[in-house]
Amino acid sequence: MLRRQARLRREYLYRKSVEDRQKSIQAKKDQLKRSLEENIPIHGDLRKEALALQKKIEYEDKGPERAAVIGGFSGGTNTLNSQDDEYRYAGVEDPKIMITTSREPSARLKMFVKELRLIFPNSQRMNRGGYEMSQLIHACRANEVTDFIVVHEHRGVPDSLVICHLPHGPTASFTLSGVVMRHDIPEIGPMSEQYPHLVFHNFKSELGKHKIFNTFSHAWLCNSVLNLTIFLAFIISTLLAK
Repeated sequence: MLRRQARLRREYLYRKSVEDRQKSIQAKKDQLKRSLEENIPIHGDLRKEALALQKKIEYEDKGPERAAVIGGFSGGTNTLNSQDDEYRYAGVEDPKIMITTSREPSARLKMFVKELRLIFPNSQRMNRGGYEMSQLIHACRANEVTDFIVVHEHRGVPDSLVICHLPHGPTASFTLSGVVMRHDIPEIGPMSEQYPHLVFHNFKSELGKHKIFNTFSHAWLCNSVLNLTIFLAFIISTLLAK
């Protein structure tokens, strides 16, 4: 297992270095092309390799510009590195989600986790027991779990939710307040198990688009029939918009 993790780290560093080199070359091409189009002096750092770059530009099409529009890594310096995008393979397979609690959970926290299992499609509930967090993460990685969720409580009231995308992150922590469970509502019917539809407002910043939006949208399968508005997402998006 240790050899496999070391091999994955080496492969990640190699792919990232190759991609960074390609982005650096593309940035120089864009800078040279801008200088030629605007008829301004070429930057001193590009003068030695300007002729070689110009020959490469002559045989290029609109591919890098289109890649920048759709979010590819070859569109310049402002695009996201695909090796750092943990959700680049999302959608290939259905997510496999594992939900557990903190140690020695109360009865209300156990009920809340049961309700969370109905909210997240393809999720399974696991009793925490006396296992360490490192042991749980190791077991989830070995069984190809895509997302690991831990629910914490304070004096019997659920107060935080931690979502970890496996195998290499990211990890997001959210605060829960004013939790009202189905067990607290009298004479309520059975809960629908249809896939929810997520609504995100004002998620325009890099943090909102690439972290918070991806964390929730890829944990849920958004084949929407049931509209589920996440008030937490609205609050965070409002703060990001300020």
